[in-house]
Amino acid sequence: MRADTPGQARVFWVGVVLVAWLLATSGARSLMAPDEGRYVGVALAMLHSGDWLVPRLDGLPFFHKPPLFYWIGAAAMGVAGPVEWAARLPSVLGASAAGIALFAFLRRWTDDRLALWSTVVLATMPYFFLGAQFANLDMLVAGCISATVLLAAWAVLAHHEAQPWRGALAGAHACAAAGLLAKGLIGLLLPFLVLLAWCAWTRRLGTLWRLCRWLPGWVLLLALAAPWFVAMQRAYPDFFDYFVITQHFRRFASSGFNNEQPFWFYLPVLAALTLPWSIGLLLPRHKNAAPDIGTTTRDIDRLMGVWLIVIVVFFSLPRSKLVGYVLPVLAPLAFLVARRILASGPMREGRGLKVAAAAAMALCLAGVGTLVAMPPPGARLHLPAGQRIGPGDQVLMLDSYVYEIPFYWQLRAPVMVLGDWKQQPERDDWRKELADAARFDKARASRLLVDASQLPAILCAPRTTWLVGPNNSQLAHPWLAGTKLVAVNDRLAVWRHDGATRRGSHCAGIPDAAPNADAQP
Repeated sequence: MRADTPGQARVFWVGVVLVAWLLATSGARSLMAPDEGRYVGVALAMLHSGDWLVPRLDGLPFFHKPPLFYWIGAAAMGVAGPVEWAARLPSVLGASAAGIALFAFLRRWTDDRLALWSTVVLATMPYFFLGAQFANLDMLVAGCISATVLLAAWAVLAHHEAQPWRGALAGAHACAAAGLLAKGLIGLLLPFLVLLAWCAWTRRLGTLWRLCRWLPGWVLLLALAAPWFVAMQRAYPDFFDYFVITQHFRRFASSGFNNEQPFWFYLPVLAALTLPWSIGLLLPRHKNAAPDIGTTTRDIDRLMGVWLIVIVVFFSLPRSKLVGYVLPVLAPLAFLVARRILASGPMREGRGLKVAAAAAMALCLAGVGTLVAMPPPGARLHLPAGQRIGPGDQVLMLDSYVYEIPFYWQLRAPVMVLGDWKQQPERDDWRKELADAARFDKARASRLLVDASQLPAILCAPRTTWLVGPNNSQLAHPWLAGTKLVAVNDRLAVWRHDGATRRGSHCAGIPDAAPNADAQP
């Protein structure tokens, strides 16, 4: 490992520039539903409740994923307030970790120019740039996986060359622990599969085996990651079955989840979302290109190639595929692109690279600008001036759960959700998430997840009720005609019902006028 101060300073400043680049536009747009609203809402609930152990969706234990995203997001919003850039900071930090680790690794094991341009390519890929500014767990775990692979590979190479390796290996175990806390077992499994395949190809399985037997690393990993999982299992006996068996193995093997796609889905996704850099892979190698730096560089080529293939194949096997799943391959893809460009003809000169980088940056900023100019339907439903949720008011969502409402309305208490909760949801949507969460706190769920028979007690209580639902909710709930419409947009509407003034016959008739509808938002 290089100990020269100028080299360490270079890594530091690359990190500063990378964070600034990703953070600059991270607050430019509203949260997107459902993913951003869901995960940011859980983080904000953690901050408001003061319970930093149990993630909660609408007040109910939410064990789809571990808590690292929520911890970082809640801490950031606790300092900066509930603003979009703070809500997206976990993704920014995950992306930054991937970029910094890539630069430091390549600077140590190749040369400064390849390290710098690989990092520039990574930072200006629209796929990477926009993923870093999307508040869900994919970029955070991608950063953890990338850092784990690079630090573990660093340790393998250093051990093979009889150089100091323990610091890098300890860092790999710490990053793997962060990956476990970010999204579960893939934070450990995917780096291991990549390293296993790479070491088998480069005939370093013996080295990998010796490093895997380094007990201080496993002690560090367990000390960082295990306490939360143990605490949840002790508090909720069904936690292991739900979090490990259902959310990992059944979800991976099942076809019942959303967004089924063909096996080759990620190939066009990667090619399109990494433009213009993906074109660089097609450039021919220049006849006067500098030769490889040595055996180590060829082994790094193999590492990056194996890394890309293993993760793309892994996520191509399940029928359910989401764009964010393959974000961990962007670091090796950036290296392969930079390596090809630097070995090509005119593009390997400084001017051609700078033009390509400027075009890539323009595409990144254009992507953000497009999202700002063309927000998704129903984004950010505002209450009119002078209307606000009072401390004694209650919020009831009709046949839907609008994830972003708690963030933008600054709700500190869970809302009630009207629906048909006797039916077991089949689709992987808000109903299933809330129904799954209800199994861990049935008493609280009975007060929050309500049906039509409970409407009289809710609406006729002596306090104001704010009703949120699809803007066509009056078709399913004719009694809304007796409430005040206060806000509406292209997807949602808000009504105000002052219960203290609605006692008597009107309230008594609510169940008859409110069938157990199943309207979609």
